[in-house]
Amino acid sequence: MHNIKLTLAYDGTHFHGWQSQPGKPTIQGALNDVLRKITQEKVIVHGAGRTDAGVHARGQVGHFRTHSEMTPQEFQRAFNALLPPAIRVLAAEEVGPDFHARWLARGKTYHYRIFRGRVVPPFDWRYVLHYPFPLNEDAMAEAARLFEGEHDFTSFAASTGCDDDDRERSMTREIFSSEVLRSAGASGEEIVYAVRGRSFLRYMVRKLVGTLLDVGKGKFTPADIPRLFELRDRAASGWTVPPQGLCLISVDYAEPWRVGSGQ
Repeated sequence: MHNIKLTLAYDGTHFHGWQSQPGKPTIQGALNDVLRKITQEKVIVHGAGRTDAGVHARGQVGHFRTHSEMTPQEFQRAFNALLPPAIRVLAAEEVGPDFHARWLARGKTYHYRIFRGRVVPPFDWRYVLHYPFPLNEDAMAEAARLFEGEHDFTSFAASTGCDDDDRERSMTREIFSSEVLRSAGASGEEIVYAVRGRSFLRYMVRKLVGTLLDVGKGKFTPADIPRLFELRDRAASGWTVPPQGLCLISVDYAEPWRVGSGQ
């Protein structure tokens, strides 16, 4: 049995998120369909994170186990020949049997792009939130740093849709870094919220961005962030911004987990 790790990029605009859903186009579903064609096995690609509908990725990681003797490079070529052009396999490698894309991930980095100019370039509109109105960006940057550390993020996450699951899941998450940055792009009319953490709750990054925008508009101040944590009330925090500005940039692992690495 071979364990193959994939590094993936995709435009999530026309997909209903990562996770397979009957009758709906998803990233995982497209990958599984290709794998079953080329291996004649019922193979499942497991992802590091379940990105939501409309969310993009530049560095998603997945893995699958197969009896096929195809090389990782042959898998990569087959995927890219048969997948829709909105999904690309950037790299493929064989890894040790214990590697799991989701359970061994040590950190994930997301970026959310906010375009500040008056007119969004046609090449960017699918990948940004357009907000050309006044914002106190210094206050937003100050508030963003207060998300760092280990906190109960109940106020900054959506319900799973199941009361039992909501009661049983831990709402505590650790954020390693949280920053509001001016884009280095050619226009200079963009800010990016960059956040890195071990894992994230449903819609968590999008609600953090919505709260930061409310800070920028003056609805909240940075001093309100600790109070929002204490309230544990998702209705008290900012709005959930649209998905198109969000992109999974990278996933980190503690070890290379390559075959022959001793793992």
